[in-house]
Amino acid sequence: MGNLFGKSSSKAKISRVTEQDKAVLQLKQQRDKLKQYQKRIELQLEKDREMAKKCLATGRKERAKTLLRKKKYQEKLLTNADAQIETIEKLASDIEFAQVETQVISGLKVGNEALKKVNEILSIEEVEQILDETRESIEKQQEIDALLNGVLTEEDEDEVLAELEQLVAKDEEKTSEREDIDERLPNVPEDDPVHDRKRKEKESERSAKKVALEA
Repeated sequence: MGNLFGKSSSKAKISRVTEQDKAVLQLKQQRDKLKQYQKRIELQLEKDREMAKKCLATGRKERAKTLLRKKKYQEKLLTNADAQIETIEKLASDIEFAQVETQVISGLKVGNEALKKVNEILSIEEVEQILDETRESIEKQQEIDALLNGVLTEEDEDEVLAELEQLVAKDEEKTSEREDIDERLPNVPEDDPVHDRKRKEKESERSAKKVALEA
């Protein structure tokens, strides 16, 4: 079973590697090979330069000239390699960016489909009806508030505030009374004999049940 699951998971991983991924990998491998080639040329340039100096020192001018010509040619190869590396890196970057764009477009498609389903569930007419009902409720409440404000005088408002303060005071008084009662109540003794007897009876019952089950 484990081998079967292992094979299926490995196949799933392989299936996720696209042709674009393979292309990017190949481009990067070519870039790395070009960089290695550049390093070899740079080392050879240094050797040819030193060799040309020695040839000049020993009077072999033609040999020195040949080495410098070779060096010049290899420097052009280095320049060409730089241009190729730049082209490869840009191409790989473009492919990777195109993959990201594809994923973004795919996500937009999924989001668009989800939005369409939501719009199908809740139509524009229903939304407008809900908004109208909400607006009507707010307007009715505003009318009620306006009527109450117009009917009640300033004296009535003062009486309303006074009644509210009385209710708050009564509530605070009840809370204070409950706190006083709790403080006056005696603490429950920890070594209550009745409580201990009941606890021992329960423990003995549990022990008896356990013995019966084990038997």
